[in-house]
Amino acid sequence: MVLSVSIFASLAPYLVSALLLLVLIEQLSYLVKKRNLPGPLFVPPIIGNAVSLVRDPTSFWYKQSDTAGTSRGLSANYLIGKFIIYIRDTELSHQIFSNVRLDAFHPLGHPFGKQLFGDHSLIYLFGEDHKSVRRHLAPNFTPKALATYSDIQQLVMLRHLRQWEESFSGGSKPVSMRDLVRELNLETSQTVFVGPYLDKEAKNTFRTDYNLFNVGSMALPINLPGFAFSKARRAVMNLEETLASCAGKSKTRMAKGEEPTCLIDFWMHAIVTEIESGNPPPVHSEDEAIGGLLFDFLFAAQDASTSSLLWAVAFLESDPEVLSKVREEVVKIWSPESGKLITADQLAQMKYTRAVAREVVRYRPPATMVPHIATNDFPLTESYTIPKGTIVFPSVFDSSFQGFTEPNRFDPDRFSEARQEDQVFKRNYLAFGWGAHQCVGQRYALNHLVLFIAMFSSLFDFKRLLSDGCDDIIYCPTISPKDGCTVFLSKRVST
Repeated sequence: MVLSVSIFASLAPYLVSALLLLVLIEQLSYLVKKRNLPGPLFVPPIIGNAVSLVRDPTSFWYKQSDTAGTSRGLSANYLIGKFIIYIRDTELSHQIFSNVRLDAFHPLGHPFGKQLFGDHSLIYLFGEDHKSVRRHLAPNFTPKALATYSDIQQLVMLRHLRQWEESFSGGSKPVSMRDLVRELNLETSQTVFVGPYLDKEAKNTFRTDYNLFNVGSMALPINLPGFAFSKARRAVMNLEETLASCAGKSKTRMAKGEEPTCLIDFWMHAIVTEIESGNPPPVHSEDEAIGGLLFDFLFAAQDASTSSLLWAVAFLESDPEVLSKVREEVVKIWSPESGKLITADQLAQMKYTRAVAREVVRYRPPATMVPHIATNDFPLTESYTIPKGTIVFPSVFDSSFQGFTEPNRFDPDRFSEARQEDQVFKRNYLAFGWGAHQCVGQRYALNHLVLFIAMFSSLFDFKRLLSDGCDDIIYCPTISPKDGCTVFLSKRVST
């Protein structure tokens, strides 16, 4: 024991010197990559500013945006051994989105997405593999498929809205909408995507695993037993296994010639038809691969929609004129007392309500950034080249407030046929992405938001419980109001 202490004491100066040398090399490497970009001159060793990010992501990203605003739309930082660049300028963001390929940029979905999402994510497919998978996803979003989903969405929504009506519509106590909307969206996603293939027990397990994923996605990426990130990885594997099992059941049912009743059925029907025609199975059509791809849909539909539905309630409550216009349009087309669902044709007639939905997504894009990693040095501007291995964060949020007329004003009329700002400033409307990796389910997502706005505003009167900072942005992991959109609900009496 004495000998060991003596040896350690003699080696200590060398170990400390080596550690200090590594820290110095890390700092010099950061500064060389940073060059003249604005950003911290010193970063904590190894973890960088990850603690600041996890502790208060809103402040962290606001600071990155403000810092980028002082220069050429770029700012630098350092997270867990990774040099990062924040991109505020829309045209520079387009350079990233337009160069998603093997030798330029790879999407990540999350700063540590490959560890979290696994190998079967659509995010990480390129070239012909990516084109093939997207081609085989097309049957999932035909008008027939979207009409099928619309009926399911409405049935689930109405069930939840009626439950809210029974439980909270007295108007005497405020209720946070976040958990209510999250549960509504989770059931909607489960039912639309995999329909009859999840029993009650599987749905409960699904809910538990998805909550673990949510928590872990916001934690430090420590992949050790007991840590939130590790639990999230395990939860994702469980979810993908469950979804893979659903894919297998759907293939069996579609092979029998039965009609598709949910998204996985439309998808598997196309695959089964192709195989029965004598063609080889499409790439990534194995059950395990389908499970991974389905999880992408779940993540996008669940968290993004929860964000948008909460902000929709907040903005409708704060702007009585917009709410009144929505109600005037909806009442001409649909009534809760009719006992009927909104048809695809009626949904298409709700042009103002759809404009409101599009403005919600512009004003508060659920995923504020779309991280990519540079696989090679990339000349972004004449004076700055992004170093290989850099994680870049093109800001969808910042782009939403560039170009548009009075961008800081919530104004659904910007998407009217008269103004058409969705076309005039379409390069700034990046909430659904751009280029080859643009969101394949954006029509489904917008339909979901339009249906919710129409039904919620028709069934309820609602008043916000205002508090300091209630509309401040928090990440969980998509953005939502700080107070969870706390409102007083009361049953609306039609006039």
